Amino acid sequence: MIQLSIYKEHYKETIRLGVPIMLGQLGIIIVGFADNIMVGHHSTPELAAASFVNNFFNLVFIAGMGFSYGLTPIIGGFFARKEYAKAGETLKNSLFINFIVGVLLCLCMLALLLNIEILKQPEELMPYIVPYYILQLFSVIFAMLFNSFKQFSDGTTDTLTPMWIMLSTNVLNIIGNYLLIYGKFGCPELGLTGAGISTLTSRILTFVIFCILFAKHTRYKAYLEGFKKGTVNKLNLGNLIRLGLPVGFQMGVETGSFSLSVIMMGWLGSTALAAHQVVGVITTLGFMIYYGIAAAVTIRVSAYRGWNDWPNVRHASFAGLHLIMATALIVVLLILAFRNTMGYIITPEKEVVEMVALLAWSVILYQFGDGLQILFANALRGIADVKYMAYMAFVCHFGLALPIGYLCGFTLGWGAIGVWCGFPVSLTTLGILLWRRFNKLTIK
Repeated sequence: MIQLSIYKEHYKETIRLGVPIMLGQLGIIIVGFADNIMVGHHSTPELAAASFVNNFFNLVFIAGMGFSYGLTPIIGGFFARKEYAKAGETLKNSLFINFIVGVLLCLCMLALLLNIEILKQPEELMPYIVPYYILQLFSVIFAMLFNSFKQFSDGTTDTLTPMWIMLSTNVLNIIGNYLLIYGKFGCPELGLTGAGISTLTSRILTFVIFCILFAKHTRYKAYLEGFKKGTVNKLNLGNLIRLGLPVGFQMGVETGSFSLSVIMMGWLGSTALAAHQVVGVITTLGFMIYYGIAAAVTIRVSAYRGWNDWPNVRHASFAGLHLIMATALIVVLLILAFRNTMGYIITPEKEVVEMVALLAWSVILYQFGDGLQILFANALRGIADVKYMAYMAFVCHFGLALPIGYLCGFTLGWGAIGVWCGFPVSLTTLGILLWRRFNKLTIK
């Protein structure tokens, strides 16, 4: 009963912190759904083009988001010790380094665009791909700058402010999509390009709104003084890079295995590519819910680590695991119930919907493994142990997921479902490895 009482308190606190993060992330998914529903009902080639572009930019955005995660445990430690001026100075350094990383990511994606023909995608998709790609390119820097503010806010246990900013700008994004994709109320009918313009505008707004709040709201007054007086220095930048780079790499290779598989799906044709996009959006729903819980675990673990309270580091982490496993079970049951019809939400094309139903079996198989690896990756981030998970992520995703996908999809001739066969193996293996690492570091 004592143990149950301990976990009950951790459940409550994790849910309190995690639900706003989860709702903010679900807002992103809702926008993803809205983009794909609207684009998919405008034309199937545009949906396939969106699949191609979004899979590459998801890699960029999630890797960039992962890099910014290095800020959360640092701010969490300062917050636990009430060192608010140092937290403000660290935010200044985070904005600086995230801007630099954003520019570098833009240059990498520009180089890919200039050589896009090497990826051998269907020629009829190129008029849709190029303008949408360019609009996504411009939004990378604004997303990186917003990440600094979001992770700073999460580290101070204020998870509500980022949630409201994300949800409100996502609503504006959906409205912009409706106006610009279909040409409503006198706006030009731009299709996929209209969706790109709306997305860029919403990402600029998230950053601008947080800038105004940070400068004007009394909640940030103690941090603002440190932000103004603090300097961009090697110590802060070094800590941010030391913690952020492995996390960004870990999340990047995970997303990269999904994003690079889009190339293989493109070899199978526009139908496979469109189905990949539909399933990708649906599966990201589970990922973002798990991430909301796991991000709350990072916040709590970093505070307990600041107080040197290792028993509660473990209790907070395993309470988060219980919540994620329960959520994964719900996700699996929902996919099983709607497997044959969920594709119609995004596209009316029967062939795409049937392929979505087939790919759903792979999604069902990796839900628990995905939840396991997300939880312990974030728990390890909370105790500032990040290098191991980066190495293991590379081994699992590039050593297992992609080779198994190619082997099953093309060597064995299983097609689209074969390409997705590697993910249950890679995610479950990674989850077990990270769980063992966490136990090794904290059990004593």
